[in-house]
Amino acid sequence: MLPSIFGENLFDDFFGDEFRMFPMWNGRDPLYGKHAKNLMKTDVRETDDTYEVDVDLPGFKKDEIQVDLKNGYLTISAAKGLDKDEEDKKGKYIRQERYAGVCSRSFYVGDVEPKDVSAKYEDGILKLSLPKQPKKELPKSSTIAIE
Repeated sequence: MLPSIFGENLFDDFFGDEFRMFPMWNGRDPLYGKHAKNLMKTDVRETDDTYEVDVDLPGFKKDEIQVDLKNGYLTISAAKGLDKDEEDKKGKYIRQERYAGVCSRSFYVGDVEPKDVSAKYEDGILKLSLPKQPKKELPKSSTIAIE
């Protein structure tokens, strides 16, 4: 058995279950390989007056990340683009594992104003703080008159 020097087994593309022959079922992403399912892992914490959201985005720069709030949905997108040069000054690539791609997640957050949301990105983690909305009181009477 050969050690994996690239983070994935060199023979992953050749051996595996029969369904890997079909690209729609193989669970691979050209940007992140078989680890794509681990991308954008998110933790949500509740405090007394806010929700704290931590999103893992390793390998992205701050300017490659976009956070939008529209119609009550918070959407976090990250895009990475790389130039595909087949040769550089030191020779020809034998294997290249860097690709271009986009990943995105959306969360329903309700009627939150963009000015009330704070965002900070450091060490590969996007940290968002959203204010809690006051709970709407339901009517105390639940009896409905029948005519």
